[in-house]
Amino acid sequence: MGMFASTRKSMWAVTACCASIMLSGCAVVTSPGFDFSQTSQRSSVSLTPGVADGTEAATPAQTAIRPINAELLRHIAQAHRPDLPTGLLNLYAEPSPYTIGASDVIGIVVHDHPELLATAGASAAATDPAGITASPGFIVDADGFIIFPYIGKVAVAGLTPTQATQRIAQKLAHYIHKPQVTVRVQAFRSKRVYVEGEVRNPGMQIFTDVPMTLPEALNRAGGLTEHSDRSEILLTRDGYTTRIDLDTLQQLNSNPNRILLRSGDNLRVRNRSDKKIYVLGESLKAAALSMEHGKLSLAQALGESGGVNPTTADPGQIYVIRNRPDSLQPEVFHLDAKNPVALALADNFPLQARDVVYIDPVPLVRWNRIISLVLPTASVLNTSSEISNR
Repeated sequence: MGMFASTRKSMWAVTACCASIMLSGCAVVTSPGFDFSQTSQRSSVSLTPGVADGTEAATPAQTAIRPINAELLRHIAQAHRPDLPTGLLNLYAEPSPYTIGASDVIGIVVHDHPELLATAGASAAATDPAGITASPGFIVDADGFIIFPYIGKVAVAGLTPTQATQRIAQKLAHYIHKPQVTVRVQAFRSKRVYVEGEVRNPGMQIFTDVPMTLPEALNRAGGLTEHSDRSEILLTRDGYTTRIDLDTLQQLNSNPNRILLRSGDNLRVRNRSDKKIYVLGESLKAAALSMEHGKLSLAQALGESGGVNPTTADPGQIYVIRNRPDSLQPEVFHLDAKNPVALALADNFPLQARDVVYIDPVPLVRWNRIISLVLPTASVLNTSSEISNR
């Protein structure tokens, strides 16, 4: 019996001790998710879970807290002023006429000489990958040659249809007086680009006499899906990948039709779910939010997660934790939203992929949660003691 009474007294002593710690802990700054209170009096925060400033810890990590204010937003606007990257400028080019390549099928007509039309032994009925059957013509072999009556092998690869017309007419002039020749590409099969990702019809797209620009390739692939990220279109050429942001191009009045694709290019449209923002802490619902074409503001993230919990959240303690690729220490931004006017600042604060938005609870909520863990144990011991006394 004495043992239970002693245990009971010990548990109440523990409860009293926890209360003392929690009440004194309201003035202690620890890591996000533990206590970020009184940041206005602190310029840095300990990132060692459970270790308060001023205590001994093995290599305590310190990071500065940057308040989200008008000055910070001006700095962000200047640092992230949209501009065309050099890699993207290298993709700009002027359209050029289509040149004949290996596997193309060309039709050659010598006017007033029907006997020189394509024959079964020198031609094929060409069907392109889209399933459209063209007229019979001459297939350009792997070395870029065709075989034509009278003149034999003729190199046509790398020539435009007009240049091929002139070359064949020049050679036929030795056999026919002033030949009138017409050369047309009957089936385009030599040049292709691969479009994949968030397009409606991914796959291979064939070059034709219409210039294969970026919008042309996306249009032939059926256009972008509702899950596409217009800010993450990746063009891979010769082992190098260039990121294309269509919204930034529009903002800079730069025409994406100036981006000309080449044969062998790979075009990939990423899914917008690849870029997530995580809202944790005292929001109405924890959420992993997808960025809308690479853009999401802090106010939008708070709104899409239901906003701060009016009964448990401290609106003055809203944080954005951002990993930095060049450092092991994250950046921490603080928003004091006790004044609703501060939400205008949040609307102009752009989030980045994999940012964590954390809303801290009020100290009383943290205290109640600790007590809710301690009291059941104390209640069980008290009940056991009463049973023992009986």
